[in-house]
Amino acid sequence: MSDPSAPKEASAPPRILIVSGPSGVGKSSVCERLLSSGALYLSVSATTREPRGEEQDGVHYHYLTQEDFLRRVEAGEFLEWARVHGETCYGTLAAPIEEALAAGRHVLLDIDVQGADILRKKGLPVLSVLLKATPAQLRARLEARGDTTPEQIAKRLEYAQGELVQAWRYDLMITNDDLDRTEAALRAFLGIE
Repeated sequence: MSDPSAPKEASAPPRILIVSGPSGVGKSSVCERLLSSGALYLSVSATTREPRGEEQDGVHYHYLTQEDFLRRVEAGEFLEWARVHGETCYGTLAAPIEEALAAGRHVLLDIDVQGADILRKKGLPVLSVLLKATPAQLRARLEARGDTTPEQIAKRLEYAQGELVQAWRYDLMITNDDLDRTEAALRAFLGIE
């Protein structure tokens, strides 16, 4: 995990890059590739969902109990949070982002359209990208995970339609049908190698 207080090398003012998109669109894969340049600090989101596969606490997410998550909401520790798919809470902790921006670092956030809208309304320095894929691609990726029921897949595909309606709010929209092409387009957009 990168250090939010380490000085950045870019000369542009620090910004928050928001990457959003439907469940299964490949946000995590795209973000991992962007982080390889070292030009971005990854904000690790908090969630009440269980880890998948080899995911690790503090690396992929901060895994919290429902009670701890809601206690932190009450304490004002989140920049944004939402209940997603009617069951799981996700949120962005404020402190690491504030530290990274104060140190002049660009911040990468993998958050949903609700969270992106909340951050825009707060007047934070954001650039936003919406990733999309066809319904067939999303279904295949969700099924390949092996941890999602057919009912959950149907709900997520329905939710995806509503997310894509919000595309007009984003600075850039990319169809993630080729990871190399998506990465190149985002690097060009951000001006990073």
